[in-house]
Amino acid sequence: MGYVDLSGVRYGLSDGTTLFDEVSFRVGEGAKVALIGANGAGKTTLLNIVTGLLAPDAGTVAHSGGLGVMRQLVGMREGERPLRHLAVDLAPPPVRLVAARLAKAEARMASSDGTEKDQLAYAQALADWGEAGGYEFDVLCDTVAVAILRQPWEAVKNRPLRTLSGGEQKRFALQLLLQGRDEVLVLDEPDNFLDVPAKRELEQAIRDSDKSILFVSHDREVLANAASSIVTLEAGTTWTHGGGFATWHDARASRHERFEELRRRWDEEHKKLRELMLMYKNKAAYNSDMASRYRAAQTRLQKFEEAGPPPSPPRDQDIRVKLEGGRTGKRAVICEQLELEDLTFPFDLEVWYGDRVAVLGANGTGKSHFLRLLAQGGSDPEAGLAAKRSLEPVRHSGIARLGARVYPGHFSQTHEHPEFDGRTLREILWEGDEDRPSLDRSKAMSALNRYELTGQSEQDFKTLSGGQQARFMVLMLELSGATCLLLDEPTDNLDLASAEALEQGLKAFDGTVLAVTHDRWFTRGFDRFVVFQNDGEVIESDEPVWDVR
Repeated sequence: MGYVDLSGVRYGLSDGTTLFDEVSFRVGEGAKVALIGANGAGKTTLLNIVTGLLAPDAGTVAHSGGLGVMRQLVGMREGERPLRHLAVDLAPPPVRLVAARLAKAEARMASSDGTEKDQLAYAQALADWGEAGGYEFDVLCDTVAVAILRQPWEAVKNRPLRTLSGGEQKRFALQLLLQGRDEVLVLDEPDNFLDVPAKRELEQAIRDSDKSILFVSHDREVLANAASSIVTLEAGTTWTHGGGFATWHDARASRHERFEELRRRWDEEHKKLRELMLMYKNKAAYNSDMASRYRAAQTRLQKFEEAGPPPSPPRDQDIRVKLEGGRTGKRAVICEQLELEDLTFPFDLEVWYGDRVAVLGANGTGKSHFLRLLAQGGSDPEAGLAAKRSLEPVRHSGIARLGARVYPGHFSQTHEHPEFDGRTLREILWEGDEDRPSLDRSKAMSALNRYELTGQSEQDFKTLSGGQQARFMVLMLELSGATCLLLDEPTDNLDLASAEALEQGLKAFDGTVLAVTHDRWFTRGFDRFVVFQNDGEVIESDEPVWDVR
C-alpha cells in the first residue's frame, strides 16, 4: 500500500514571501485525506510539491506505491488535443515514457516510405509498449471509455477534448486513476464540473477505494461524505483534524481557544517576569547586593522573550458581500413556450421578484444556456448584456422576457471575461464601464479589501486563482447594481469562508436570484427548484432533485 509523508516543508514566492512553512502531515495507507484552505493559501502549490512538479525550499516529501495525479484544470483549455493524450498524461511514468516514443515511431512510419530503420524502431517501440504495460493500459482505457462515453476506446481516443463536456473529461480522468495501478492518488478539485449523481459516485468511489487519496475540494458535501481526516492549510502552515468534516468546525474552534489560552498564559508570565526585573532594578539602585538578582532577572526575561509567544490563532477571513439589488416589477422573468434548440422541449416559467430559484439538472441539459439567454435579455437583447459582454447567442424559440426594472447580472461558470484581459484588478475598478462607476484608488482598495483581494490589486485578472477570480466576479456583480442575479456554479472555486459570505450576501440581496448549481450545501438557501431533465423536459419541484430522468 502507498503513502505520502511531508515533514517540515517550506516554500517561498519569488518576491521573498514565505507561502508556507513547517508543513508536516501524513496520508497513511488507504487513508482519504482532504486538504482545505482559503483561496490563494497555497493548496495547489503544495500538491505540486507532493507530486514533484515543484521542489520545496526546505523539508522532505516521501511517497511509495506510485503516484496518480489529476491537476485542477485537467483537460481544460486544451480543446484540440485528442482524448488519448489526456489518457497518457494520467498513465504511470513507464507507460508515459514509452507512449511518447511509440507516437514518434508511428509518425515516422506514416510520413516515410517505411525504411527498414523506421520499421525496426517501430517494432522496438511496440515491444517496449507491451513491456511497460501499455496493452493493459489500453484495456483500462477501453473499460473507462465504455463506462463514461458509452463507446469503445478505438472510437473515441482521437476525439478532441472540446467535444467532451467538462464533466465527461473529469469523470474519464477520475475513473482512469481510480482503476489504475497507482496506489496513491493526488486529486486537485476532482468534483468541479460534476453534476450531483457524478459527485455521489465520486464520494462512493473514494470511500470504497483501497488507494491512499489526498484531494482538494471546496464542496462541503463532498468533504463530509468522502474525507476521513482533514488537513487545513492556514496562517502559513498546516494542522490535521483526525475526524471528518462534520466535526472540523468544532475542532478548529477548540484549537483557536487553546491558542488564545496559551497566549493569555504567556502574557501573564511575561508580565510577572518584567515586573520582577523592574523590582530588582529599583532595589539594585540603592542596594548593590541586589545587582546579581537584577542581572539574573534580566537574563530570564530576555530568554523568555527570545523564545517568543505561542502562535496566535489564524485570522479568519473577513469577506463582506454587499449585494444590494433594487425593487423590480412583480414578475422578474417570464418564459412562454421557451425551447432551447436541441436541448429542451417548450416550457413555461414565471419567476417573481425576490424568488431564490435553484436551476438543477445533469450536465449538458441546457441550464447554462438558459442563464446566458436571460443575461442577454431573453428575446429582447437590448435589455441584457449581449453587446457589452459579447455573450454567445443562444438559439431558441418562444419567449423569454425580463420584467420591469430587471437588470441582469451574470456570473459565468468558466470565468470568461475577455474585457479583463491584460488589466489589473485596480485598473478594472478604476476605469469602470457602462455598468459600473469608476472608483478612485481609495474606494477601489476598500472594495478589494472587503473581498480579501487587496494583495492582488496589481495582478492581472487571468493570473488569479480560480477562487480569487470568483470573488472578484461577485464584486463586479455588486458594483453593477444588478437586480436579478444569474449565477452559474458560483461556489465551484470558492473556499469555505467565501461560499458562506456569498450565502449571507444573497440572503440580504433585494432582488431575484437564479443559480445553476450542483452544490447540495449551497442549494439549502433556495426556495424554488427548476429541474432540467435528461429527456428535455423542464419541470418545477418542491425540493431539490438530483437524480433526473
